Amino acid sequence: MVSIRNLQKKYGAFPVLRGLNMEVHKGDIYGFLGRNGCGKSTTMNIITNIIPKDSGDVILGEGKPITVGYLPESPMIYGYMTAREYLEYIAYCCKYSGDIKTRVNEVLDIVGLTQAADRRSKGYSRGMTQRLGMGAAILGNPELLLFDEPTSALDPQGRSEVIEIITRLKEMGATIILSTHILPDVERVANRIGIMNNGTLAEEGYIGDLLKKHGSDRVTLSLRGLDDEKKLKLLAVDFARAEFNNDNNKFMFYSEDTEDCAAKLVRVMADNSMIPESFSIGSASLEDLFRKVVGENA
Repeated sequence: MVSIRNLQKKYGAFPVLRGLNMEVHKGDIYGFLGRNGCGKSTTMNIITNIIPKDSGDVILGEGKPITVGYLPESPMIYGYMTAREYLEYIAYCCKYSGDIKTRVNEVLDIVGLTQAADRRSKGYSRGMTQRLGMGAAILGNPELLLFDEPTSALDPQGRSEVIEIITRLKEMGATIILSTHILPDVERVANRIGIMNNGTLAEEGYIGDLLKKHGSDRVTLSLRGLDDEKKLKLLAVDFARAEFNNDNNKFMFYSEDTEDCAAKLVRVMADNSMIPESFSIGSASLEDLFRKVVGENA
């Protein structure tokens, strides 16, 4: 559906994209990840021809014309219009050839705005505005959807509503590029991901495959009466990559053999009269993978 080859873009003397290569397959929910400012929005704007590329190739639909729907990070909605009026306006703008009234009602149902369809949008919450923007993006039944930070700055309920819409679109067979920095949202809906770093795609593939490639299971531990001496003894455990989170006073130990790692930690705690508050073994997460690929300060 999308094939990008050696895409490059500079703003002045600063190179944002340094030879981006990227593949999105038909039916993918593609999580497009990276630090803020890494070039995700620039890439989306080039795909939609909002801004020009400097060099490289962007091939959509194997070179055949396709329709694209785009939701920018902060959609601008005419506040004096109701949701129904706004979607009808979009339908006329994109020269929708079907029954506009029927399609608008379908879209209002998909984005969960049927009950608020005839209220002026200036009174909408941030989440409702975002859902209306998604409605505008999907109105013309596009073959490719680009969603740029659709859950950014939303409260938990608003985020959940947006993710439910993406899940529904996924079930309808949509192809979506989802740019976001909220990794749990990506884990809920995406099947493939690409991780941007330094203007290129550092990793791309199916989430499960990348977790196997980069990830390892982990042991999580927190202690009562933690002091520097105990902290150093635990961080020195062999055969594990150890981290300590100052925000919640938790240790994270990453190892290919978590049972062996856990046994060693138990021995260290027993030998030094350490009392754990929590102790668990879990699988590597997308956050673990992301931090490993782009660096520990991500």
